[in-house]
Amino acid sequence: MVKAIVGANWGDEGKGKITDMLAQDSDIIIRFQGGANAGHTIINNYGKFALHTLPSGVFYDHTTSIIGNGVALNIPVLFNELKEIVSKGVPEPKILVSDRAQIVMPYHILFDQYEEERLGGKSFGSTKSGIAPFYSDKYAKIGFQVNELFMEEAALREKIDRVLSQKNVLLEHLYHKPLIDADELYQTLMDYKEMVAPYVCNVSLYLDQALKEGKNILLEGQLGTLKDPDHGIYPMVTSSSTLAAYGAIGAGLPPYSIEKVVTVCKAYSSAVGAGAFVSEIFGDEAQELRVRGGDGGEFGATTGRPRRMGWFDCVASKYGCRMQGTTDVAFTVVDVLGYLDEIPVCVGYEIDGEVTTEFPVTPLLEKAKPVLKTLPGWKSDIRGIRKYEDLPENCRKYIEFVEEQIGYPITMVSNGPGREDIIYRTV
Repeated sequence: MVKAIVGANWGDEGKGKITDMLAQDSDIIIRFQGGANAGHTIINNYGKFALHTLPSGVFYDHTTSIIGNGVALNIPVLFNELKEIVSKGVPEPKILVSDRAQIVMPYHILFDQYEEERLGGKSFGSTKSGIAPFYSDKYAKIGFQVNELFMEEAALREKIDRVLSQKNVLLEHLYHKPLIDADELYQTLMDYKEMVAPYVCNVSLYLDQALKEGKNILLEGQLGTLKDPDHGIYPMVTSSSTLAAYGAIGAGLPPYSIEKVVTVCKAYSSAVGAGAFVSEIFGDEAQELRVRGGDGGEFGATTGRPRRMGWFDCVASKYGCRMQGTTDVAFTVVDVLGYLDEIPVCVGYEIDGEVTTEFPVTPLLEKAKPVLKTLPGWKSDIRGIRKYEDLPENCRKYIEFVEEQIGYPITMVSNGPGREDIIYRTV
């Protein structure tokens, strides 16, 4: 069976923990899109980890972790992460890297930084990990695939010269920055080749055989629906599809192979970066939720930036689940809300005097005001509870209200940061 784990909202929903948990019953875990621009925080018996490229299943010795062709592969980041987890006592995981994955080049990171600097106050809030320049090059057909590291030297050098003839014009005349040296770049690629060579695999062929053998495959998405370049809050989006449907493309699987889509929602809202965020809250109210939230506070796993905070958004979450093709909702960080007497929930958007419960396009979204409904809090610590019926009544009512509003079954309730802090619910 193939399952996908994806986010319903702006990212930061808690997908890493859910992937780590479901990986226990999986044979193969695949990262299928995105790069090191976002992180998944995981807490288990080895410690606390923030993974940026490695799939979240690397903590099990029975799994194979795959970097799919859809990933923006920063090779040094991947292997630094690998060294870090092994240094903390994690057994060295089995890792495969698609020969069709494309490489984040050193200049992609520089161009990302230079462009944010050039845009100033109109920047996109990039993590400056090189993601937008990487995907720009991928679709302009001037990117470098992993298999090209193994080309004849003359052919690789010819491509480097061809690409740099364009890059250096931009560096000189648009950004006024130092030019890229072709020999230095070639040597960098040779260093990358040495690092990645033992792991390179024809991943789509490997997965074809795995499907025939009845293996359990887990697709791990990055960010969430609202950051999708086609269906999100464009242009304040990421540069690769965050939807489960792309999992088939980004991993090299048949589209009909994905049988279950677990969509992760937070019990409140948070976001890193710019863009419309209708249920956003500010000031002391936001700061208290931020400090109490997540694990050790709501701060970006990659950037450390304070996340923007808001109440649960039923409109955005219903849309996010619909676009993902959700079969199951994993509802995370419910325990965080235990300090509140009352809990507001965004149930609609008021736009130009009319209320809608359907998620609109960006220009309308930017005019939207939240329509809030207040539910009673449960005023207690729910960590450690393992049965749904043992949760406080108002906590159950909150979960069931959200479920009714979004229209998708909440089958998992996360009530703490640990792998074991999960309540399975039959709907």
